[in-house]
Amino acid sequence: MNADLELQLKTLPTYPGVYRYYDKNGNLLYVGKAKNLKNRVLSYFNKNQAGYRTRIMVAKIFRLETTVVNSEYDALLLENNLIKEHQPFYNVMLKDDKTYPWICIKNEDFPRIFLTRTKIKDGSEYFGPYAKVRPAKVLLDTIKHLYKIRTCNLNLAPKKIAEGKYKVCLEYHIKNCEGPCEMLEMKESYDRKIEAIRGIIKGDFRTAKEYLINQMKAFAENLEFENAQAVKERIDALENYQHKHTVVNPNIDDVDVFGMTSDETAAYINYFKIQNGNIIQSFTTEIKKILEESDEDILEEAMIEIRQKFNSESKEILIPFHLTLEIPNVKLIVPKVGDKKRIVELSEKNAKEYRVEKLKQVQIVDPERHTNRIMAEMQKLLHMPVEPRHIEGFDNSNIQGTNPVSACVVFKDGKPSKGDYRIFHPKTVVGPDDYKTMEEVIYRRYKRLLDEAEPLPQLILIDGGKGQLSSAVKSLKLLGLYGKITIIGIAKRLEEIYFPEDSIPLYLDKKSETLKILQRVRDESHRFGVKHHRTRRTNSTIKSELDVIPGVGEKTVELLLQKLKSVKRVKESNLETLEEILGKSKGKVVWEYFNPN
Repeated sequence: MNADLELQLKTLPTYPGVYRYYDKNGNLLYVGKAKNLKNRVLSYFNKNQAGYRTRIMVAKIFRLETTVVNSEYDALLLENNLIKEHQPFYNVMLKDDKTYPWICIKNEDFPRIFLTRTKIKDGSEYFGPYAKVRPAKVLLDTIKHLYKIRTCNLNLAPKKIAEGKYKVCLEYHIKNCEGPCEMLEMKESYDRKIEAIRGIIKGDFRTAKEYLINQMKAFAENLEFENAQAVKERIDALENYQHKHTVVNPNIDDVDVFGMTSDETAAYINYFKIQNGNIIQSFTTEIKKILEESDEDILEEAMIEIRQKFNSESKEILIPFHLTLEIPNVKLIVPKVGDKKRIVELSEKNAKEYRVEKLKQVQIVDPERHTNRIMAEMQKLLHMPVEPRHIEGFDNSNIQGTNPVSACVVFKDGKPSKGDYRIFHPKTVVGPDDYKTMEEVIYRRYKRLLDEAEPLPQLILIDGGKGQLSSAVKSLKLLGLYGKITIIGIAKRLEEIYFPEDSIPLYLDKKSETLKILQRVRDESHRFGVKHHRTRRTNSTIKSELDVIPGVGEKTVELLLQKLKSVKRVKESNLETLEEILGKSKGKVVWEYFNPN
């Protein structure tokens, strides 16, 4: 297995979709569908994979491509289309046109309607394909029950009918046909039925349902309950039937679709080619940003390049946003609602998943590039003059004002720099006053950095809302640092980002890497502060028990805890141990305190 393929396997999406395997010469080996792309593709590379043919194919795989769709059913249909289009060597089940059934309205006089697995380009209409044959049969049965249409394969050309070449058959006598072969039914009447049937196949069941309900009521009023029940079952089948069985609306024909997402360093473009309501081509690419190109500029260039690459002559292009570009004899459409809007959203989803996959690969292979991208994104989203390579986060910890501590954590290039962490014990604040504590700690921290000429951070993050942020800003103003360092607050409830002197918070995308880093800084400052607060509270409790021993001072207590680690061990120590640590005089005092008898 080559390194690129191994990397792709580590970053596969977990959505439904279609995967394609290629050999080192670029030949398509296999197209498959999956409910979960990651699980399905990884199963091929299991060492215990059974089957000689599968092992041979896996040994030839050089790279893979994936296309995300909305459901497993859509993946099934897309897989079918791709196999028919490209005829991969290792796909044998779906290579011909007999894979799934279609409902055909035959292009002929007095059209027949029937189920077929073969599509013939003779002007006939085909609806489907249907993944299961039963729903199609139920629909056909319902149609035949509603409308009397012919089932014979006679050539009912007007001239032959006029010559009297045909006679009505049994179907006419059992009232399943109205005899167009003897002109007992006129073409206009028959065509109206075909138009109604076409609507039913496309999902407009209102007229048919009203007809069935009236028929059921008529049977019931005449006490024909068996017939009424049979009609009711057809109504239920009609209501439960899922009328959309293509990836997109079958009326969407010969259309190009483009979806796009981008970040500070690259744009990701997805392209769909749609014919007869089916995706027959899917392609996604990454375009590196060299200058400050806009999304509009990149998409315009990509559209021309990709259409040339796939020799597309489609007269309609669906895009996610408006462009100033005009292509001769081609309509550029930004759909707002309906099936066209949904297919653009699906294209955008594929572009976003491709981006996520690529970013995961970059993080593994090129961590420096990954860091540079995140820093550039943070600078843009937080409106900073420089990238936040050095971030410091602050949080206060206390219980009703007891044993207060303030934590300062430091992140460099988006990662914790634990050797630079600091803990502050407030000196001027009495009681639980977070605002005053934050004011004191911020002043002490940056006064010292200034005095010692240490590097200052580009970003300060305060755990809290507008109140804590305002207190921190006071100290920066006193030190002359306000405006030189970006300072923000982050509130826990809705993860609002507050800026000084701005009452309206910023809400970042929940999946944003900028927000994830800010959350990590906030959580790390909280963890570090709580840890030291607990330690101080515990030590305070321990010391209070040893401090009451007459003649024992603070330094003696610290020495005991340093050597014996706990009060319990001090109590259980013999006289010799205590004298060895503290000397004979103080050792005897401590031993006699815990051993009065």
